[in-house]
Amino acid sequence: MKIKITGKELKITEAMNDYVERKLERIDKYFEESEAEVTLKTEKNEQIAEIYVTANGEKYRAVTEDKDMYASIDKDIDILEGQIRKAKTKKEKMMREASIKTMEVENQATAEIKDEIIKTSYYEIKPMLPEDAILKLKEKPSHNFLVFLNVETGKVNAIHKLKDGKNYGLVEPEA
Repeated sequence: MKIKITGKELKITEAMNDYVERKLERIDKYFEESEAEVTLKTEKNEQIAEIYVTANGEKYRAVTEDKDMYASIDKDIDILEGQIRKAKTKKEKMMREASIKTMEVENQATAEIKDEIIKTSYYEIKPMLPEDAILKLKEKPSHNFLVFLNVETGKVNAIHKLKDGKNYGLVEPEA
């Protein structure tokens, strides 16, 4: 953990510096990489400790005042630890719920995909002769059928490849 300690109207002693570093070890155990900015100041009879911790893109802040600087630092550490635990628990709960919801959706989806339209394709119906439709279908070997407007009858038809791979079938409405 990178620690920056600043004193405002207060000289930071070696003992204060060591105390802050030792106390911030409690916060450091929650993160791989983190930074802390500690500001210690005196206003009238109050000793104020302000600690900002930045880790994993999250920011945590605690400010307390007490007659004793060490007590103020202890309170800040307790507050920060509570904030971090709460955020971590909340994040874990969201992840757990998200995975459970995903499982439920997947289970429902696999159970319900019977006789259901799962893909819709849009295309333009062009007027042409059945022979032209065969040539157009041969241009696209990945397609198995082609819907077109039959010029001879004025009705929508479909031409499709038969299983033998050589011949074609024509689907035409009766009426």
